[in-house]
Amino acid sequence: MTQHAQIRRVRPAYQRAFSTAAFLIAALLSAGCALVARMPTDGQPRAAATPAAAIPAPMASPAAGDRQGFAGLPSVSQIAAEVRPVVVSITTRSTSMRGFLAPDQEDGSGSGFIFDARGYIATNDHVIRDARNIRVTLPNGRAFDDVKVVGRDPRTDLAVLKIEAVPNLPVARIGDSDQLRVGDWVVAIGNALGLEGGPTVTAGVLGAVGRSIQEGNGVVLEDLLQTDAAINPGNSGGPLVDLGGRVVGINTAIDTRGQGIGFAISINGARAILEELIDKGRVVRGVMGINVATLTPTAAGRLGLPQTEGAIIVNIQNGSPADRAGLRASDVIARVDGREVKTMRDLLRYLATRKPGDAINLRVFRGRDERSITVTLEESR
Repeated sequence: MTQHAQIRRVRPAYQRAFSTAAFLIAALLSAGCALVARMPTDGQPRAAATPAAAIPAPMASPAAGDRQGFAGLPSVSQIAAEVRPVVVSITTRSTSMRGFLAPDQEDGSGSGFIFDARGYIATNDHVIRDARNIRVTLPNGRAFDDVKVVGRDPRTDLAVLKIEAVPNLPVARIGDSDQLRVGDWVVAIGNALGLEGGPTVTAGVLGAVGRSIQEGNGVVLEDLLQTDAAINPGNSGGPLVDLGGRVVGINTAIDTRGQGIGFAISINGARAILEELIDKGRVVRGVMGINVATLTPTAAGRLGLPQTEGAIIVNIQNGSPADRAGLRASDVIARVDGREVKTMRDLLRYLATRKPGDAINLRVFRGRDERSITVTLEESR
């Protein structure tokens, strides 16, 4: 990607030092993060929220028995013909001051897709951050300069824009990313390199699900899809679709250490965020104040734990709800409000549905001792 945007998201400072067990946990589980760079470019202050729009319910991906091999794959051209009309080009202009020099105009480009007939567009937050002017252009060439920033969420790199609702505005079909399997074919669509001629199309396979990646500036994104479908500058915010043409992800980042590995935010993880941005213009989160990782059987064995699945606490913020409730680093969360927690993703997805003031019950393993702990969430700062 030609201009790797630096994401300036600030994470809470964790003041409690790692315990010996937590340090070992971090060492055992650290292989799951990759250094990545986001695709271009900038953003805009949040605008007032608009009335909530109902994001279409996800459509099931093809059943395992319906998936076809190489010989029976549908033509990507058919998928492109269906999906390209919902993919928009987003161009931005921002102003930066460089010392005592005159203001410097910076242009950026990215992608988005229409997910509601009233003109709502999903994209990445880093595509529009700091932008003074935003233009949205449809594949048919129609451009909109009166673009409203409905809401932004830097922590998940998601944003919602709104253009004027016009007759016969095409709308993306939403898929179910939880139905994807490693090895499934996916297609990335976006305005690569900002070139004229409409959205470009690349195809590849799903390499992994539930990825957590760390960008060069320390920002961590979670619950991502990994693919070798080529993702290039300008693709940020564009859709990743399955072979049925249903959106299963939002193209977001690439691995800077090698070639051919890209990442997309899973649509199931993005849905609640997009809906809240439409409803409120921002995302209000209830947090415990912990950093967790997925427990692996190998790590459980080395730590002498009877539980081989769950979300293991790596560290805890001093004075946080988790700290006050008595949670400790190396505790393994096996259930939350009666729901089984097999991975970090299970816990994070559930917490994303809770709000400040909610009391949640955790079933926790501390060594071989199982206990119940209730934590009252606080608003994220």
